[in-house]
Amino acid sequence: MPGAGPRGDRGGGSADARRGFTLLEQLLVVALIIVLVGIALPVYGRVRDELRAASAAHYLAGRLGLARLEAVKRSVRVGLRFAIGDGDVRYAAYADGNADGVRTADIERGIDWRMTPDERLEDLFPGVTFGLADDVPDVGETTAAGPRDPVRIGRSRILTFTPIGTATSGTLYLRGRGGVQFAVRVLGATGRTRVMRYDPRTRKWVQR
Repeated sequence: MPGAGPRGDRGGGSADARRGFTLLEQLLVVALIIVLVGIALPVYGRVRDELRAASAAHYLAGRLGLARLEAVKRSVRVGLRFAIGDGDVRYAAYADGNADGVRTADIERGIDWRMTPDERLEDLFPGVTFGLADDVPDVGETTAAGPRDPVRIGRSRILTFTPIGTATSGTLYLRGRGGVQFAVRVLGATGRTRVMRYDPRTRKWVQR
């Protein structure tokens, strides 16, 4: 069958060319995916850190809101006590047991009774801690100055809610990986909380 061989050879060569081109395409696609993943991973990491810190801030605001609700419902003062040690911050809710406010001395004597177990924010949201970077100003300020204490609720470190819904005024600063910075503010006259995020580009705190 003359001519069959040449046609078969041409057909085989064409198939090899098609297979070679497909392999080249695959290699290009793989290379493109590797490049895109390399670009996307840092972005994904920043977004993940942002979301985790934001979630921690809203969770803490929710814990404060729950303490306020309990104070109103039980008609008793309820306080969240923040204990700081070796860079670690733990907090728990206590109820006023003798109508003189939630006090450290009464907690230690068992008069003001514990309502919740100790919590550690980093256990719930890994990488998020109470903290304020040296170059980040306080809420309402334009330059960083003063103490870097992340728990700004007075010397007792007890944030108290009253039966009429008012509270201790203060600010709790949270810091996530990559320098993500959030703040939970408590407005004393109303007992309401606000979550704020620091924008390093504008150097301003914005409500979230």
